Amino acid sequence: MKELIAKRLIRLRGEASREETANAIGISISALQMYENAQRVPKDEIKVKIAAHYKQSVQTIFFDLEPHETCFLNKNSATQEVI
Repeated sequence: MKELIAKRLIRLRGEASREETANAIGISISALQMYENAQRVPKDEIKVKIAAHYKQSVQTIFFDLEPHETCFLNKNSATQEVI
């Protein structure tokens, strides 16, 4: 999952420099580098800052959008059950 997050962050940054992006988000350049190199996943409060900077949801950037096979939606209720 770290690798997928890293790819998403690099794609979102585009042509902007790491320094420019890190400063805009309010994190260190080395922290951004670790996230983009799949060495670390940011803490929740940093995820929120990154998502706000890129005008994306935290879910879109940091979580797998595909449903897990151990989860299913119960047709009789709006709650998700885990097998």
